[in-house]
Amino acid sequence: MLFRRTLRTSAATLALLLPFAAACGTQAQAGSSSTVTLRVGATGWKLEEAVLKYAGLDDTPYKVKWSQFQGGDQQLQAIRAGALDLASSSEIPPIFAAADGEPNFEVVAVQRGATLNQEVVVPKDSKVTDIAGLKGKKVGYVQNTTAHYFLYKLLKQAGLNWSDVDAEPLLPNDGLAALNGGSIDAFASYGTSIITAHQQGATTVGSGKDILSGNFLWSARDSVLKSPEQKAAAADLIARITKAYAYVRDGHEDGFAQVTADATHQPLAQAKKDLVDAQAQRPTQARTVGADTIASQQKVADVFTELGALKEHLDVKSFWTTELNTDLNADLKKAP
Repeated sequence: MLFRRTLRTSAATLALLLPFAAACGTQAQAGSSSTVTLRVGATGWKLEEAVLKYAGLDDTPYKVKWSQFQGGDQQLQAIRAGALDLASSSEIPPIFAAADGEPNFEVVAVQRGATLNQEVVVPKDSKVTDIAGLKGKKVGYVQNTTAHYFLYKLLKQAGLNWSDVDAEPLLPNDGLAALNGGSIDAFASYGTSIITAHQQGATTVGSGKDILSGNFLWSARDSVLKSPEQKAAAADLIARITKAYAYVRDGHEDGFAQVTADATHQPLAQAKKDLVDAQAQRPTQARTVGADTIASQQKVADVFTELGALKEHLDVKSFWTTELNTDLNADLKKAP
C-alpha cells in the first residue's frame, strides 16, 4: 500500500510540474539566446544551486530553474515527462528510465562524487547489528536508486538472497517515517535522509561507500542537445559546479559548512566533518563521457538484470553521448 501511495504521489508531483515545464519551454523558445532557460533537477536539498551561489558563480548568462526531488529516479521521471531539461542522479535511475521504453534523454557528463551517507540503518535500540541480522526482517529501500543497488550487494556479501528479507520500496521521507514508526526494521537510503536518521538515533549496519563507483550522471533531454544554446548552457553549468567545489576546497569549507548546516538542520561541526570527509574521499568534479564511465554503468545494469529488476539485458551505451565533451572540456579549462 505504501508503494502504491508513493507512485500516486510521484505522479501527482509530475502533473504539477508539467504546466511549469511548458511555461518555461515557451519562454526559452520565444526569447533570444541570451534568455535561454535550463530546468535542472536537484535531489534532497538544492546543493548545487547553493554551492554556485556561495562561490559567486550563479551569475549565469542564462536562466536556471531548479526543482527539488527526493531522488534521482524522480528526476528521470520528470525528464521523461518533459518537466526537466537536465537531471543529476546516480548511475541507476537512467537505467530504469531507459528500460521503460524509448528514452528521450542521453547521459552527457559524469560528476565524480563521494559515496558517503549511503547506508542501511536500523532504529535506536534495534537488536540488529549487521546485514546478516536482517534475515526475515522488513527492510525499506529507495527503489531504482543507489540504495536498491547497495542493499542487494550487501545482502549478497552476507550470504543472503533478496528473497531472504521483506523488501519494501519507499521514498526517503516515507522510509524515515516508517523506520521511526516501527513499521520497518531497517532502511537503505542516502544523503539527507541518512543524516536525519542518525540525528534521530539510528545506527549503521551496512554501507555502500566501497560498493558504489562515485559516478553521478548528468542526463539531458534530447531537445537540449538539439539546441546549440541550451547545449552550451548545460556544459557551462556543469563546469561551474566543478569550479564552485574547487572554491570550497580552497580554504572556504567553514562558510559552506554553515550553509549546509542551515539547510540540513544538523550541527555545524557535523556538517563540516561530512563536507571535509566527502571532498577528501572523492573531490566533486565533472568529467567527460568515456568508455570507462559507460562500462561502469553497464556493470550496474547487469546486476539489476541478475536481481530480476530488469526483465532483459540492457545495453546502456545506447543512451550515452559524447556530444557535450568538447564544450565541457573547454568550459572546465576556463578560469572561474
